[in-house]
Amino acid sequence: MQKNKRFNITGICVPGIHYMVDISTAVDEIVRNYVENGEYFTINRARQFGKTTTIEQLYVKLRQDYIVCSISFESADDCFASLYTFAQGFSNKVALVLDENMVSREAVNIWEEPVSRDLPIDSLNRKITKFCKACGRRVVLIIDEVDKSSNNQIFLSFLGLLREKYLAQAAGRDRTFWSVILAGVYDIKNLKLKMHPGEESKYNSPWNIASDFTVDMSFSKNGIASMLLEYEQDYHTGMDIDEIAEAIYSYTKGYPYLVSYICKKIDETMTGNEDFPDRKSLWSKAGVLNAVRQLIKGPNALYDDMIKHVEEYPELREMLENILFAGQEYPYHEYDKPVSIGKMFGFLVNNDGNVAVANRIFESQLYDYFLAQETRKNEAIY
Repeated sequence: MQKNKRFNITGICVPGIHYMVDISTAVDEIVRNYVENGEYFTINRARQFGKTTTIEQLYVKLRQDYIVCSISFESADDCFASLYTFAQGFSNKVALVLDENMVSREAVNIWEEPVSRDLPIDSLNRKITKFCKACGRRVVLIIDEVDKSSNNQIFLSFLGLLREKYLAQAAGRDRTFWSVILAGVYDIKNLKLKMHPGEESKYNSPWNIASDFTVDMSFSKNGIASMLLEYEQDYHTGMDIDEIAEAIYSYTKGYPYLVSYICKKIDETMTGNEDFPDRKSLWSKAGVLNAVRQLIKGPNALYDDMIKHVEEYPELREMLENILFAGQEYPYHEYDKPVSIGKMFGFLVNNDGNVAVANRIFESQLYDYFLAQETRKNEAIY
């Protein structure tokens, strides 16, 4: 029987189409500790860390008990020309998802009321209040890809509106979204950091009502093993599942993209040579190492993104070079700017109170990059 499932490293992972780690425990934790308590928060994790897949599964789960307006700012540049275009664009995006929630006709009619050109934010304010009152159930707003608009003052004005309404609702003076979930790489403090580098006011945020997001979204060894078990049930390779899961975890520390990349490389591109003539030989510690080597040496979007950020932030680069080449130790304090930035981008972690590079793959990629740059610099001198 032909197997249609595959490992996925682009876009949303879909059960039934892709081999994937079960993230239901993380989704349940988000619902239990954040949404049910009416929290506003940001799922801010590094690039290709499974945010959009988590958002999709969160959406499916929340629809059982809430009206869920899940939108994305992925292609929303034209919404940020003015306060009016933002209010109208936001209204249009939410309107598209109302049918999926079986919202009452009264609530739909309220949401479809035109936005005032003269007072667009005030108009949106009143629309949100009337809509949430008319829905009869609590409304959760999810906005994915907020980084696309994070350097825009109009978006920060919108966050200010949400903050104002959140506080008014807590005081019993307004009705608004029960919970608001933003998803992106940057947390709100770092949105300000992007906008005004070098200014003291960069740490003032319209999102200071948001709860810290502490859910672990990395893959555990057991989670990787459960994904490999599903694969093994399809292909009967004879692999030692626990051994392979341990090997993959040792290189990746559970970074979702890296885990999936290694599995995809083994499954799709490495078979058929004398070293790995069949699937059984591929799914071995030697096969994992071969895939890791290809990942380190070959181009990929995550590597390109990592290098871009290293060059954008000289303090982060200096810290990484000192760790990798001089063995220097830095105490892990997230209020330290390079530590905060490195954590945000997924490069740095807390290792027993000291700063460490997040995994062995990143260590090798950064080491090779810095070494190649130094070599070219020396060649240019001579």
